[in-house]
Amino acid sequence: MSNKIIIAGGTGFLGSAIIKAFPDYEIVVLTRTIRKNEQNIRYVLWDAKNIGNWTKELEGSKAIINLVGRSVNCRYTNANKQEIINSRVDAALVIGKAIGELNKPPEVWVNAGSAAIFGNSGDEVKVEDSPTGSGFSPEVCKAWEKAFARYDTPKTRKVFLRIGMVLQQNGGILKPFLNMAKFGLGGKIGTGTQYMTWIHEQDFTDLIRYAILDAEIKGIVHAASPFPVTNKEFMKTIRQSIYIPFGLPNPAIFIKIGAVFIGTEAELVLSGRRVISSVLQKNGFKFKYPYLHDAVGTLLNENKLSLSKK
Repeated sequence: MSNKIIIAGGTGFLGSAIIKAFPDYEIVVLTRTIRKNEQNIRYVLWDAKNIGNWTKELEGSKAIINLVGRSVNCRYTNANKQEIINSRVDAALVIGKAIGELNKPPEVWVNAGSAAIFGNSGDEVKVEDSPTGSGFSPEVCKAWEKAFARYDTPKTRKVFLRIGMVLQQNGGILKPFLNMAKFGLGGKIGTGTQYMTWIHEQDFTDLIRYAILDAEIKGIVHAASPFPVTNKEFMKTIRQSIYIPFGLPNPAIFIKIGAVFIGTEAELVLSGRRVISSVLQKNGFKFKYPYLHDAVGTLLNENKLSLSKK
């Protein structure tokens, strides 16, 4: 049994969380910037679009996890849109091609995707086989999944995770919402009725382990809590967790103006989707933190403990 896991694009928040979840494995991180090796982690250069020496690392490995994708937290200029698409498509295609050229390919290929494939879909519950949406974000996701599916890998089981917001202890997506609440702006964003699909980082890394080690699941799987919430409920939970009783609402027009000044897109918070996983329910996957209140409370308490030890 191989004990090597390759993580493409593993230097960010999600990569760091996954690495911590596999302390007993040899971890190889494929990165564009060389870094110093540490403990069970080695860093190997690649450009995320061309076959190279990095492919040798995949030979006989347990799994490859692909997290590559340019951040969508930017203005959607034509150049940025193309880079968002290319970064995802190129990495998936070259990994698929590399797997096909190996004598002993990885047992499992887990690829990150996004629940944004459903677009702004209101309160309709979306599962793995639900109709997808339209618009830029859904089209990016469709191109991503098409690239993942292009190469047949009979010796490598493939799992594509449509990931919701991963709530993490040290920063990530939770931080800006906390800052808004602390400055008295923790009310609903826009109408507040848009659903927010989320998952606690512990459940996310448990799902990665589940996909690699404990299950024969394959194909598309939603990485999302079984209980998505509206933005209004999400912001209320944030406020309650830091004992702030009230927060001013954030009208859509203010969000749109602010987005221009900070170089992002308002749709990232004004649109939403209600996504759950029928696949995980069917396979009996157990969430440690299915409810938002418990998830946020645990993360904030853990953060306080880590800060007190410094």
